[in-house]
Amino acid sequence: MQGAISILKNGGVGILPTDTIYGVVGSALLKKTVERIYKLRKRDSKKPMIILISSINELKIFGVNVDTRKRALLKKLWPGPISVILPCREKQFAYLHRGTEALAFRLPKPTWLRRLLKHTGPLVAPSANIAGQKSASIIKEARRYFGSSVDFYIDVGLKRGTPSTLLEIKR
Repeated sequence: MQGAISILKNGGVGILPTDTIYGVVGSALLKKTVERIYKLRKRDSKKPMIILISSINELKIFGVNVDTRKRALLKKLWPGPISVILPCREKQFAYLHRGTEALAFRLPKPTWLRRLLKHTGPLVAPSANIAGQKSASIIKEARRYFGSSVDFYIDVGLKRGTPSTLLEIKR
């Protein structure tokens, strides 16, 4: 795991299991890394990606204000497989919100993944597939999609989850 942490902190990209499905992950704070993932996945450049965080407090990094009511709601939803769309009007994160001025965040349930995120910082984590293709449920499928164009793979066997549920908080 230490190797993956080092790679991610230095702008690398990898495939690992999230709390839902295998994802293509990279630092959400490095524009170059985010753009690399868009290219690898052939993802629509107007479509933002989900960001995995290790705690509610990490929302501050993105200028997302969480009042008492929102915090109480988030504590009911997280950790878990729900991605919450929150306003983010910070221009410095336009490469993430792609003009939508909103970002989707998820605080994953697995303790090991939250621990990894504490070391790496927030990670973008779209599903491990080429846009429009089936999400990889085993590493062999992910390797078929990405081969040596990613920096590491973490294999936990069959991962038959479903993508996270998206929920938007408007106020």
